[in-house]
Parts: sequence; structure tokens; C-alpha cells
Amino acid sequence: MRPIIAPSVLASDFANLQSEVEMLNKSQADWLHIDIMDGRFVPNISFGFPVMDAIGRHAQKPMDVHLMTVEPELYIERFREAGADTISVHLEACHHLHRTMQQIKATGAKAGVALNPHTSVHLLEDVIADVDLVCLMSVNPGFGGQKFIENTYRKIEAMKNLIIQRNSQAMIEIDGGVNQDNAPLLLEKGADVLVAGSFVFSSADPIQTIADLKSTK
Repeated sequence: MRPIIAPSVLASDFANLQSEVEMLNKSQADWLHIDIMDGRFVPNISFGFPVMDAIGRHAQKPMDVHLMTVEPELYIERFREAGADTISVHLEACHHLHRTMQQIKATGAKAGVALNPHTSVHLLEDVIADVDLVCLMSVNPGFGGQKFIENTYRKIEAMKNLIIQRNSQAMIEIDGGVNQDNAPLLLEKGADVLVAGSFVFSSADPIQTIADLKSTK
């Protein structure tokens, strides 16, 4: 199967956000990946509901919202109202992860869990059957353009094994440092969704770059 490609809007030109979203609509991108940072869970602030609403008015593809926030449960319904199709929260930010997964699903969105590079996939053993998407951070969250962490390949294999063992339908998403060089091995190890920010938006031809990632085998 061909990978799901989810360009990260965080790396787009915010001064021309509508045209950037329209470019993604025309491309072979499958999802729009939207990073929400609060300046507390991560040392950076991205954008909130006004920008999310603006993206939603123009996006013609599913919006994959990644909450890098403390107390993400306070904002789930609002992001669903803004058009989020998938909402991922960080395991490290949730005191009651199973409850939060149920809260997301109750809105009609797909429920995702994100793991920081230091977090073991085995911490999901008791909840993986209720998860639709696992976002493995392949850089430390909070900033774009970071170098890919090589240990991610091992984590994908471990995550894939856990999904199979627990008869889960969860997809594996890789977020951070994804490019044409590492994409083939990421898919070989078991990744389903590739998030790409700087690699797409800094390229001379983003539409072609997305097409290249989409054709990765």
C-alpha cells in the first residue's frame, strides 16, 4: 500500500496560508498535519483556534491535529468543531489516557496518541486497542527542521509488534525529519503515515516533493 502523506502546515508560509492550503489541496497529500503548541508542553507556541478555523475554511482534505499541549482534554471538542478529523494527544501530557481516547472518539474524530522520542511504546500496551493512530516523534517536539533520530526505526518495529499482538487497528505515523532518504526504510519497518514539514515546504516544487514521497516503496 502507498503511504499516507501528511504535510505539516507548521512549516508553511503563514503570510500566505490560504495559498499554501490550496496548494496542498491540489497535491497528492492525503492529510494536513496541524501542530498545536502551547509554550508549556513544548518550548514554542504555534497557533490556536483562529488559525485552525481559517485552515478549515479552505482545506479539502482531512485535518490531522497534533496537540502538543498540557491538559489537551480541555480543547478536544473545540478542535473537533474546527474540523479536526484526527486528534492526537501526548501520552506524557495525559493523566487519564484511556478516558481521553474515549473523549476524542465521542466527538466523532479518530483518536491518536503521540510519543516523545524517550517514551517506550510498551506504555501503550493497555490502551492500544482503543487507539486509531500512534504518532512516533522522530525528533524532540517543539521545533521544525530537526535531525531525524535513528532509534525511530527500532521503535516502529516494536510498535508494529505490539499492534499485532493486541489485535489493534492503529496506524503508525512518523513525525519529524522525514525525507526522501529515510522514507523507504520507515515504510519497510511498518510506518503508515509520513509527516513532512520543512522537506516539503522548503523544496523548490512542493507538489512534486509530495508526489515523490507518495510514490515511495
